Amino acid sequence: MANYGYEFSSVVTALCSHAANAPNDPAYIFLDERGQEAESLTFAELDRAAKLLADDLRSRLRSGDRVLLVFPPGLAFVVAFFACQYAGAIAVPSVLPRHRGLRDSSLKIADDCAPSLGLTSCSALPPVRRAYGMAPRGTTLDWLGIDIRSCADSAVSTTVPVPPSPDSISYLQYTSGSTSAPKGVIVSHRNLCANLHMIGKADALGSQSTRVGWIPLHHDMGLIFNCLQATWVGALCVLVAPLTFMADAFSWLRAIHKYRAEVAIAPNFAYDLCVEQYHSKKMRDVDLSCWKLALNGAEPVRATTLERFVATFSAHGLKASAPHPTYGMAEATLMISGGLHGGTPKLWRVSCDALQRNRAIAAAEDEKSQVLVGCGKSLTLERIAIVDPIRKRHLPSAEIGEIWVHGPNVAQGYWHNAEATLQTFQARIEGDGDRTWLRTGDFGCFDDTGELYITGRMKDMIIIRGANYYPQDIELTAEMSHPALRPGHSAAFTFPQGEQEFLAVACEVRREHLQSMDVDEVIGAVRSKVIREHDLTLHRVILTPPGTVPKTTSGKIRRRATRDLWQKNELPTCEFFLGTQA
Repeated sequence: MANYGYEFSSVVTALCSHAANAPNDPAYIFLDERGQEAESLTFAELDRAAKLLADDLRSRLRSGDRVLLVFPPGLAFVVAFFACQYAGAIAVPSVLPRHRGLRDSSLKIADDCAPSLGLTSCSALPPVRRAYGMAPRGTTLDWLGIDIRSCADSAVSTTVPVPPSPDSISYLQYTSGSTSAPKGVIVSHRNLCANLHMIGKADALGSQSTRVGWIPLHHDMGLIFNCLQATWVGALCVLVAPLTFMADAFSWLRAIHKYRAEVAIAPNFAYDLCVEQYHSKKMRDVDLSCWKLALNGAEPVRATTLERFVATFSAHGLKASAPHPTYGMAEATLMISGGLHGGTPKLWRVSCDALQRNRAIAAAEDEKSQVLVGCGKSLTLERIAIVDPIRKRHLPSAEIGEIWVHGPNVAQGYWHNAEATLQTFQARIEGDGDRTWLRTGDFGCFDDTGELYITGRMKDMIIIRGANYYPQDIELTAEMSHPALRPGHSAAFTFPQGEQEFLAVACEVRREHLQSMDVDEVIGAVRSKVIREHDLTLHRVILTPPGTVPKTTSGKIRRRATRDLWQKNELPTCEFFLGTQA
């Protein structure tokens, strides 16, 4: 298999190289809730453990069989993923079942990909087997529990793995289902190598690029950027459990300090959470001057978040140039745009009136405006186009249209879903020949330097009186209207009443304000701020307790799910606590 100009021909080639040339270098460390090293693997230990498990998998599977990876936080997932690559099996990362059983999305994933085997840790094996045993397909699914330490400490495998062919399938990455049922994105070895190479070039990553991450490894950002890209360049990857981060955001920052990490990536809400939980005592002796790339992606990036994060942590060494907004999606393996700016993030204050007419024009000094955040430029080997989604024509700079992508990182399609594959992966632009493009479903535009700005999701667009409104803009306005409301935890949507569509917003309330807030005051503040900023009337303001507005695993607001829960009277509201109708 040729390298096609990339550093390695596959992720297992990369692992074998590092295991041979730097066998004792630490590859992965997993921290417990106290920040102590609970598990660790060198490159040689990971290579040995993955090859031994691959021997077992080959005796149970045929090439191309799907293997469900269902793991608690830790390093067993990493061993299992690389073992699947060595064995020629197709890895299918999935969510660990909750104590009550499987999520609907997990059931749909298992039903869709028809796995031949499930892998989990030894400790999680009984509850995982029990949970999947309650599902029709799960009753016949065989499960194997693995212990990374026994694998890593065992004798070296004598089997020589066959390098995977470029177009064979590496894994299926199921989409989060924020707007539809999850679909299995088919990622080939060629796609994976291309995007790992592109990320490394865009962000100048190398063996010194230690990273610390808490995003689950079943999510594409956690899997590709934190896990696999680290192995691609031979860097250390330090992992923190997601629940540990949510309970104490400073577990992430302390680990960045301790391991002198240069790189860390997270969704926008994570940076808000760090500011929200900030206390100088928690950050005593924490130095973030090592953090060169604070990548922000997976959900809309807010200018206020970037500014507040730098203002809060600059006293601890964080540089104003550290925040780097980025854009990507599973259908493009991971990253679509980003890269080093050589300065602070690019912010563009545009006219709200023009934005409603699908144009990005610099706002006059006294004009209502909105700040768009630049998410970098197209990566090497890739093309990004802004396209009229109806006429399928290229649009010029400053015109807002659908973002389309062409490049070797664009995945093969959706598993056993020819219709969705045709619609999403095989689009053509008028006058562009036979080149096929990925339709992202996101709206955006370029400025005259080629910087990409994301304006919103097509399916979430709110259209009122013929004008376009992006829900995240209404949500941000609502959240900033009163200190009782949580940043990054609101959902704006329309609902039908008779023959008309009305606007509503559901906002989570900070826990410390839950019992003491004046509901009428908060609702009034939200309504007045939204009408002042957007000239829109909110027909319902729904105040909800913390943790109730649905999100995907990456932190994206599930607006349709919020609306559906509210319409079925299944969305918890603060009236439960206060006896008040919001």
